[in-house]
This record gives sequence, C-alpha cells and structure tokens, in this order.
Amino acid sequence: MVIKVFLASSSGSTAIKKKQQDVLGFLEALKVDYAPLDIACNEDNRMWMRENVPVEKKPTNGIPLPPQIFNEESYCGDYETFFDAKEDNAVYAFLGLPPPPGSKKREVPMEECNGDEHTEEVEAEVGGETGEEAAEEKVAEEKEAVEDTEESLEDTAPVKEEEAQEEVEDEEAKGEDDQPVSEQEEEDE
Repeated sequence: MVIKVFLASSSGSTAIKKKQQDVLGFLEALKVDYAPLDIACNEDNRMWMRENVPVEKKPTNGIPLPPQIFNEESYCGDYETFFDAKEDNAVYAFLGLPPPPGSKKREVPMEECNGDEHTEEVEAEVGGETGEEAAEEKVAEEKEAVEDTEESLEDTAPVKEEEAQEEVEDEEAKGEDDQPVSEQEEEDE
C-alpha cells in the first residue's frame, strides 16, 4: 500500500507550501512509504485528485487544494483532517495503515471509532473503564488539584499580608532615623 500525497510544486501560497511540508515531514519521520504527486506539472494527477476527492469533502468552490492524501485509491483526507489525526495520535488509522510493531497505543480505524463493536476490548485495555468514565475521572482529578492549589494559596495569603505589613513598618522606622536634618534642627537638639 502506497500513500499518495497530491502536492503543488509551484504554489504561490506560503500556507499551502507549509502544509505540504508538514505532511511530508511527518510521513518521513514515521518512515511511511509515500508517493508525492505533483498537480502543478501533471494534468493527469490534477484531474485524478479532483475526481477522487469525495463531494462532501470538497470546498464550496468545488476545487480541493493540496495537500490531499490517499491510500492507493481510497481518500484519507486533506491537511486539516491529517492535522487532527496527528494531534489525536491516530495517523496510522487516518492513513488506513496498521500501527508499527511495538506501538504503545492501539489505533482503531475511523469507521469503527463511533460504533460499539469494540467497546469491551477498549474497556479491557483501559482497565474496565469506558472512555467517558475515564474522562470524568480525569476531570474530577483536575478539579481536586485546583481546589488543593486554592487552599494552599488561602493558607499562605495571611502570612504574606503580615510579612508585607512588617516590611512597611520597618521602612517607616528606618525613614525616621535616616531623614536629613537641617543645621538649624541640629543646633536645636
């Protein structure tokens, strides 16, 4: 299986160039075999890409911009969906590839993510918790951490106020001793 990345080698848009570089750089880092296909110099590549991007994935003007990513004939997505998969650590599932041996996280193909088909397997991997239960537990832990932080701030606040008051009093005391005295005042004393 070869991943096809449709690119524009002579794009005037720096945003498109950066997106293309991001996709290619990430695929190279993962050591994924891919074929860069130029749509700027090859009319056949451009027409194939435009015809094979699903209608619901095309922008409002109907012309998809590079980079567009395919696994052989199967459409994977554009830069935004690639970026989302990258953020979710699900690039192999996005590309329709099996995860490499020794990978820590089992990736579930996108079509299976929304179903209940693998719920029991996922629960077993997470220690009997569903994703929702794990998320609720994480929120509770974060809330507890915030409350602990607030309590420790409340405990230290009076101490800081007392220290600040002592510093002010010390400065005032110094100020009285360090005041310049005129010659007239010295003679009077």
